[in-house]
Amino acid sequence: MTLTAIQRQAGARGGAWTAVLIFLPPALLLFTIFVILPIAEAAWYGFYNWNGFNRPENFIGLKNYLSLLDNATFKRAALNNFIIIAVSLLLQLPLALGMALLLAKRAFGAVAFRLIFFMPYILADVAAGLIFRFIFDGDYGPVSGLSQALGFGPVYMLASPTPAMIALLIVILWKYFGFHMMLFIAGLQSIDQHLYEAAEIDGANAFQRFRFVTIPQLSSMIKLSVFFSVIGSLQLFDVVMPLTYGGPFNTTHTMVSFLYIFGITRMRVGFGSSVGVVLFIICVTFAFTYRRFLMRDE
Repeated sequence: MTLTAIQRQAGARGGAWTAVLIFLPPALLLFTIFVILPIAEAAWYGFYNWNGFNRPENFIGLKNYLSLLDNATFKRAALNNFIIIAVSLLLQLPLALGMALLLAKRAFGAVAFRLIFFMPYILADVAAGLIFRFIFDGDYGPVSGLSQALGFGPVYMLASPTPAMIALLIVILWKYFGFHMMLFIAGLQSIDQHLYEAAEIDGANAFQRFRFVTIPQLSSMIKLSVFFSVIGSLQLFDVVMPLTYGGPFNTTHTMVSFLYIFGITRMRVGFGSSVGVVLFIICVTFAFTYRRFLMRDE
C-alpha cells in the first residue's frame, strides 16, 4: 500500500470521527430528553400515589403494579389488546396479502383500487372513530337504518359489550388494511419474475408458485407487517376513544385507553405511570425477542 493510500484512509477515518463528534451529541441529547428521561420518570412515578400536582411524596412501592393484577378492567383491556392482535394476524394480514396479489400487477384500474384501499390509513384515527360512531349509531346510523328497513328493528351496536367490540374490530380492519396491502404490493413487485417463469417451466401450478416462490420471497415483508401489526395493536388508542370511549361498562378498553381514563383523567398519575411501564415492558420485550429470533438476518 502506498503512502498516499495510507494517508487517504487516515483522512477518511478522521472525517468519519469528525462527523460522529458533530452529529452524535445533539442526537443523543434529544433522545435522552424526549425518550430516556420520560421513561425513567414514568417508572419513578409508578412507585408513588401521586395526583400529578407538586412533588410525589407518598411512596407506596409496588402497590400500583400489584393492584393491576386484581383490576378486572385492566385484565379485560389486556385481553382486548390480544384479541385485536389475533384478528389482525389471522384476518387482516391474510386479506391484505390476498388483495395485494390481485392488485400488484399492472392491470387496468389497479392503481385506483390501491388508492381506495389505502385512503382509510391516511384518514386521522380520531376522524375514523367519529365517522364509525355515527355509522353504528342506533338512532341515526345507516347500519341501524338498514336493519329497520329490512324489518329487524334498530341495532345499537355500541350499547352492548360484544357488538361494541365487534364494531371496534371492524374499524381497525378497515383502517389499517390498506397499509399492510401496500407493504405486500411493494414486496411482490420486487420479486424477480424469472423465478415464476422458471417454476412454471418446471411444471409448478399456481398454488405451488405461491407456496414455493411468493411466500419465501415475501418473507421479509411478512415479518415486517406482523411486527407493525402487533406493536400497533398494543398501542391502539386514537380509534377507541371517539368510537366507544372504552364502553359500554369498560369492556372495549385497550391498555392505553385504560391508562388514560383510569390514570390521567382520574388524577391517578402514579397508577397510570405503572400501566405505562407495564405496556413499555411488553412492547420492548416483544420487539427485542422478535428482532432476535425472527428478523435476525433481515
